[in-house]
Order: sequence, then structure tokens, then C-alpha cells
Amino acid sequence: MTPTADGLDTRSAGARYEDIALAHLQRTGLVLVARNFNCRHGELDLVMDDRGTLVFVEVRYRRGSAARTNFGDGLDSVSASKRAKLIRAASMFLAAQPRLAQRTCRFDVVAIAGDVAAPTLDWCKNAFESN
Repeated sequence: MTPTADGLDTRSAGARYEDIALAHLQRTGLVLVARNFNCRHGELDLVMDDRGTLVFVEVRYRRGSAARTNFGDGLDSVSASKRAKLIRAASMFLAAQPRLAQRTCRFDVVAIAGDVAAPTLDWCKNAFESN
């Protein structure tokens, strides 16, 4: 595994930022349905329930400040190909969970920036459509 600037391997760092996003979403009333769902199309970081709507949440972290950097913010890092992978993974999740398949769904992105001790979160609801 590749170590990050804070000395964690990338998987541990990813879990730390997912924990931050999860805590924030739960404080706003969302309920965890699943975490780290893996399939051949990729991974869904968090699957949440928002008052009956199934929410597929992609968590992105950028070490720089909350202001945009030369590489863009966490939201900018969800490319068209990443969105397509998330949509396919969500389809696989719904196929594996038929009781949830008829629910309204949306895709959110939680972009986290800054120091882990005092991160800035940008929660973009309905960040993209599955068409």
C-alpha cells in the first residue's frame, strides 16, 4: 500500500475520510444502509437512506485547502468514467438487494478538503444523474 502524507496507507486514509463523511451525513438524518459495497464495476463508498430515497455516496478527499487547487476539488475528480462506474456499481447493488430496487435513488458526492483534524466538507446532493 502507498503511504499518505499523514503516514496511513491509502485504504486506512480512505476509511478515515469515509468515517468523517458518514458521521456528517448521519448528523443530518441519513441512515447507513451499506458501506464499501464491492463488485466487478467498482466500489460504492456509502449507501444511505434519506427519508426513503436511496443515496449512493462517493467520498472524495483533497489534501489542499477547501479552495480549488490546480487539480480541482474533490467534486471535480468524479470524472465521466468514474460516474459511469458508480452507476454500474449501483445497478449491481440494486440487483443484489431487490427489496430496495424500486426506491428512488440519487448520487451524492461528499468532497473533503484540508487537515483531517479540521476538514472542510462540501456535500453535493444529486451530483449527477444516471440517465
